[in-house]
Amino acid sequence: MPIVKALYHYPVKGFTPQARDALTVRDDGRIEGDRVLAFRFADAARPDERDGLDYWAKSRGLSLMDFPALARIRTDWDGVRLRMTIDGEVLVEEGLDPAGRRRIADAMASYVAGTPDARRLRAVGRLPLELVGDGVVPRFQDRPRGYVSLHSTASVAALDALVGAPVDDRRFRSNIVVDGLDAWSELDWVGRIRIGEVAFEAQKPIVRCLAIHANPDTGERDARLLPTLTGRIGQREPTLGILLLPVERAGVIRVGDEVSVDEDCSAARDPAAAQPVRP
Repeated sequence: MPIVKALYHYPVKGFTPQARDALTVRDDGRIEGDRVLAFRFADAARPDERDGLDYWAKSRGLSLMDFPALARIRTDWDGVRLRMTIDGEVLVEEGLDPAGRRRIADAMASYVAGTPDARRLRAVGRLPLELVGDGVVPRFQDRPRGYVSLHSTASVAALDALVGAPVDDRRFRSNIVVDGLDAWSELDWVGRIRIGEVAFEAQKPIVRCLAIHANPDTGERDARLLPTLTGRIGQREPTLGILLLPVERAGVIRVGDEVSVDEDCSAARDPAAAQPVRP
């Protein structure tokens, strides 16, 4: 029986995870504590956004897709203060009052300015950065609809075997990592999946972006995973993992929970034949 090996949420969109023993899945499909804060570019807010908290795509703020050096920053959000460290040194630790938000945003801009990604931050309309989010409501997922993301350790291991750089689960930024599945089998899920006490409906495989090229320790793009997925593995689009939505009611999932798949949920199919829908 497949089981949940690891659980993560990502308090700050585009930054490092916090490992959890349990995650609370909300009725809307989002995870409590997941993507509750984000760094948005100055020109990203639309005139009709009164509070600046409407959904917006990751291209409108700091993310690993365009700023791989962010992978070096370790974030910890405790509900009161946001703490960021680099190699054990504190970059910033502040609350979310207006002055604290400004100091956090300025510290982040200063850090990026000293990395190879600095030129991207100097583009017109990107500065000053703004730290948005109330630290409670999960708002800044990569898609307008809330989803829970999942991948298997076997799929990551199969990809790791094909590239020179180390590839582990952290590159793929999923909420749920599952052990005990065949490589790529989660891409074929359709229908109902139960994880512990929560029933999910499989939605669509996850088409990946440049974020997965970034080493989660060094921030360097050291693994060409996108062309490996489409080239050596033969996928039509670079795909790893799947998106889920809860059905009936939400609840809590825990490390060690069993993962059960309806008999009709998975069709035997080569991963090269997967045709994921681009989110």
